[in-house]
Amino acid sequence: MSNQSVVISGSGLFTPENSISNVELVDAFNQFVDAHNAEHSAAIEAGDMDALAHSSSDFIVKASGIKSRFSIDKTGPLDPAIMHPLIPERSDSEQSLHCEVSLVAIKEALAQAKKSIEDVDAVIVSSAAQPRMYPALAIEIQAALGIDGYAYDMNVACSSATFGIQAAYNSIRSGMASCVVVVNPEITSPQLNYRDRDSHFIFGDVCTAVVVESVDKVHPDAPAFGIVDIELKTSFSNTIRNNFGYMNRCATDAKTGDKLFYQEGRKVFKEVVPMVSSLIVEHLKKNTLEADQLKRLWLHQANINMNVLIGKKVMGRDVEFHEAPIILDRYANTSSAGSIIAFHLNKEDFVSGDKGLICSFGAGYSIGNIIVERQG
Repeated sequence: MSNQSVVISGSGLFTPENSISNVELVDAFNQFVDAHNAEHSAAIEAGDMDALAHSSSDFIVKASGIKSRFSIDKTGPLDPAIMHPLIPERSDSEQSLHCEVSLVAIKEALAQAKKSIEDVDAVIVSSAAQPRMYPALAIEIQAALGIDGYAYDMNVACSSATFGIQAAYNSIRSGMASCVVVVNPEITSPQLNYRDRDSHFIFGDVCTAVVVESVDKVHPDAPAFGIVDIELKTSFSNTIRNNFGYMNRCATDAKTGDKLFYQEGRKVFKEVVPMVSSLIVEHLKKNTLEADQLKRLWLHQANINMNVLIGKKVMGRDVEFHEAPIILDRYANTSSAGSIIAFHLNKEDFVSGDKGLICSFGAGYSIGNIIVERQG
């Protein structure tokens, strides 16, 4: 039940310099389609192969609400002969890309929370797409910042950020730490199949971070949000999947097309919306709260149609933008970072006592809800 001994006292955001519009992405995709259909024209005419279909910006907006996305690299995805980001491999002695972007987000979060490096006891990297098996990215970030204590990685796909906050909450409640940084480096573009019409537009790159700490350690000028309650739920499903892993090379008959992101979009929509809506409603009831007591829903940013329907089911009416802000139009799906971006960019108008809910959902299936209340 309600317990505000732990707060989120700061948030940070790293946004890449490169933005790719739907028009740019579609132009490259359609050039690829034309080249593919020309190369295989004989097989297509014989009925042995289906012709690939063009994409369009209107199709993307209608299907998802996405209008653009940020990308670590813009050159590769827009080259019809490449169709993937170009990210040079770094040596073991160099700072990893994921560490580099994490530091930007973490430093902003710490500045907002009025915290120094010496205040931090632990680092949790919680994201869907991590760069290597080991050593842990979190430990690399810990070392780069000069933080004492401990650090570890975790992955719950698009719910990684909320599950990471829950882990930090538990560490503080147990006395293992008094201040934890949770960072979500979601460099998602490398897992995207830019040759697939149904998914080539979905993901963007970004990194978010939050400072989670004991309420008695909060700086009086920090924009602190007390954690009222957290609810997590998982239910296994294959409808969203990425089979890339270290065992791929061991299979002599290994396929290649399924080593990137793929999903059954319609099934995901049909199954996830009622799961998320019901969990939010039950979570509020558990805390003797009504939906209209929430000033804002910071929802996972994967699909505008899902968010509109979830908002309507939770509130019992159509919701306005300020009640459930959308950032995916310019950021696209940034996996677990999406709800945190929405929170980071849309929380300054909260005053003491205002309540909101951070909600993530995605592959697994996994859902994470965090009810928060602005502190005075």
